Amino acid sequence: MSKVHEALRRAELSGAIQPSAPPQQRQGSRGLAAAGLTPMAPGTPVYRTPGVAARTIPNMHEVLARVQEVAFQPLADAHLLDATRPSEAPAEEFRTLRTRLNHLQSLSPIHNIVVTSPSPAEGKSFTAVNLALAEAQLSGNLTLLADFDFRRPIVHSMFQVDRSPGITDYLMGKAELHEVIKKVAGTNLYILPAGEAVLNPLELLNLEEVKVLFDCLPTVFNWTILDTPPLLFAADANLLSTLCHGTVLVVRIGTTTIDSVTRAMQSLCENNVLGISVNGARRGELYSKYTYYHSYYYAAENARAEELQAEADAGAAPKPE
Repeated sequence: MSKVHEALRRAELSGAIQPSAPPQQRQGSRGLAAAGLTPMAPGTPVYRTPGVAARTIPNMHEVLARVQEVAFQPLADAHLLDATRPSEAPAEEFRTLRTRLNHLQSLSPIHNIVVTSPSPAEGKSFTAVNLALAEAQLSGNLTLLADFDFRRPIVHSMFQVDRSPGITDYLMGKAELHEVIKKVAGTNLYILPAGEAVLNPLELLNLEEVKVLFDCLPTVFNWTILDTPPLLFAADANLLSTLCHGTVLVVRIGTTTIDSVTRAMQSLCENNVLGISVNGARRGELYSKYTYYHSYYYAAENARAEELQAEADAGAAPKPE
């Protein structure tokens, strides 16, 4: 990695490339304010490609007031976090990841993050969805899960909602923003499905409205988590990582190679990489560190439940004459 940094530094000093924008200019409306710039207000016209009607910057508070609620009915084999079983080891792992990200957020205004992987089938969607669920479990922590994998979207299937209307429909001017965002009933989680299939996903992501949308989302959502295509199979995630505040790279034990991780990091130029999430640990390794604590906790809970049940049974029995 040091050789890559040295090459980039020499190219920058020679004028071959321009230095990247400072972090405060990539942090949405809060970063603009910190840089002494004025963010665009809702109602300001937004540039559109020729042939598509101009749109205006949405007022996100008004948008959320009009979104549709959907029931939380996850796919049976989606392996999503279950709020009624918070002590399971996978839930604990995602709460640990949540804690680390929230700590980073306390140090820097991080709100929009990309979750991606070097190659397919490494668990990026599994990580993005469960991280969003973990964040949404905190009181008042509004979280948006956005499916920006236009090539192979899966978020809508995991929550059993319609794929369209979604992001692509909004960007092409076929739907309003409040029509494409869904709120999961009884939670702080909102879902933004991918939308109808498009032939040119990368060109769609280059629209000015994508940048404007990312600047608006932090005004209402504490976290926006993007599920994107793998880095080494499409340029979508590379582009989105430059528009967001950070990137989480997901790798899978026994599948991801060191070479693919190296090439993925180089494709990002280590820009805004928050960390690497390791997926696919063996069940024994994952559960062992929680065995003592949770077995003790549940033993006490079960003993208390049996005691209460015995008291109830005794109270319900007929009194002897």
